[in-house]
Amino acid sequence: MLRAAAMAGLAAAVLLLAGFVRFATPPLAENDAAPTDAIVVLTGASLRLQSGIDLMREGKGNVLFVSGVNRRVDLDDLVHSSGTEVPKWLICCVVLGHDARNTMGNAFETAQWMRRRGYRSLRLVTSWYHMPRSLLDFRRAMPDLAIIPHPVFSDQITRLRWWTRRATATLLISEYAKYLAALFLPFIDRPSLCDGPGTAAEARR
Repeated sequence: MLRAAAMAGLAAAVLLLAGFVRFATPPLAENDAAPTDAIVVLTGASLRLQSGIDLMREGKGNVLFVSGVNRRVDLDDLVHSSGTEVPKWLICCVVLGHDARNTMGNAFETAQWMRRRGYRSLRLVTSWYHMPRSLLDFRRAMPDLAIIPHPVFSDQITRLRWWTRRATATLLISEYAKYLAALFLPFIDRPSLCDGPGTAAEARR
């Protein structure tokens, strides 16, 4: 009995470790050039908004939706805080979502907005280490919509030899734990829109 339990524990540990190694491997850049109805940016780490704007410039979407923005923050504040310049032609095509407080909230907020607009496809923009959990929640909230991932790679997060950087290793372990929680806990039991106050550029999530 004890031997069987030990073997089961060892197998579980190996699976968790293998899963983490795969999780910590940065994904390849997207190669789907097809435009989508919308480009969705999740607030948080740097370069996400800039990446969304760049995609709009390239004609990859018709509308830029930014999810998880603090209610006290408008577009000018958001742009200023990120150090990003929004071209005048784009201002009319940017929509800010103010209801989400976490990744699951981002998914619900975006799903509601997409369905109101009658959109059927989106390009999801967030940090590469945040993408697995984001895709999981977004595909659960919008199983009938096409979602194309667009991971963002910040120079602040080391991708190669990440295990030599304590801050990066801690971030990846934390994100992996959150991903596992999102994967295994019942969807309806997880918090949705209101975990706490939203911010324009909240800590990496």
